[in-house]
Amino acid sequence: MKKQKFSLENIIFVTLNVTLMLGIMVVMLYPFINTVAVSFNDGSDTLRGGIHLFPRVFTWKNYESVFLMPSIYTAFTNSVVKTVVVAAFNIFLTAMLGYVLTRREFVFRRFISLVFVLTMYFNAGLIPHYLLIKNLGLLNSFGVYIIPYLISAFNLILIRTYMYTIPESLVESAKIDGAGDFKIFIRIMLPLITPVLATVALFVSVGSWNDWRTTFIYAPTPELTTLQYELMRLLQSSMQQNNASGGLPGTTNLQQLESMVTPTSIRAAITVVAALPILVVYPFLQKYFVTGLNVGGVKE
Repeated sequence: MKKQKFSLENIIFVTLNVTLMLGIMVVMLYPFINTVAVSFNDGSDTLRGGIHLFPRVFTWKNYESVFLMPSIYTAFTNSVVKTVVVAAFNIFLTAMLGYVLTRREFVFRRFISLVFVLTMYFNAGLIPHYLLIKNLGLLNSFGVYIIPYLISAFNLILIRTYMYTIPESLVESAKIDGAGDFKIFIRIMLPLITPVLATVALFVSVGSWNDWRTTFIYAPTPELTTLQYELMRLLQSSMQQNNASGGLPGTTNLQQLESMVTPTSIRAAITVVAALPILVVYPFLQKYFVTGLNVGGVKE
């Protein structure tokens, strides 16, 4: 077994590479770790500054002020259901449309692709969109979270482009064996495009989870509230004067916490609560980002 020789150039390259990667890691991780530390630190003590990697005066009061909101659990349930349903339908329907647009026998594929691309450049604005949602009867209904987001033009382009890399001989072989387009899509295409589907799933999930404007504009009712919308309201309330009338929305116990928290500490707690579900899901999808396409022994 040969011993690997390290030249001066290799040592310099490895040293610089490791140093650069460590620097990038610190730059990316420090803001989040600092936010976690501030979220567990006493609000009045946070105003002094100097919080870095660890809380100076540990407390749970910041999170208590968030979770004592009376609508927090309804909002969390709605957010989870909304995110899962939107991601599932968006992935399946967008992938199905992407498959149709890759079929050479479909004569309108270029025209439909052009229409979807144009929607990425031209936007009618908020008022026409609001009127459309109203005319469809989606105001103050759970469908407003799902129906407008069934198809995404950007995700359609990603999926369609990935499908073009799949050998056409696979589809032709399946058709010779008597398989229809839907069976080909389910049995062949979906398993082979898993990496791009996982990427799209993360995009859609993050976008749906972080969306509070839909609730604010189209469904501002207690039954349809979402976590991001409630956290946005809490953040706005916490930035008002500490002992003003109204204060933080919630029960008497929550009002008693107003003098113990500050906008900075509440903002940190909100950031952690909002980011934690996505951070939990991300490791399960990360491996698909670097997974190549493996189609076996079939070659063009």
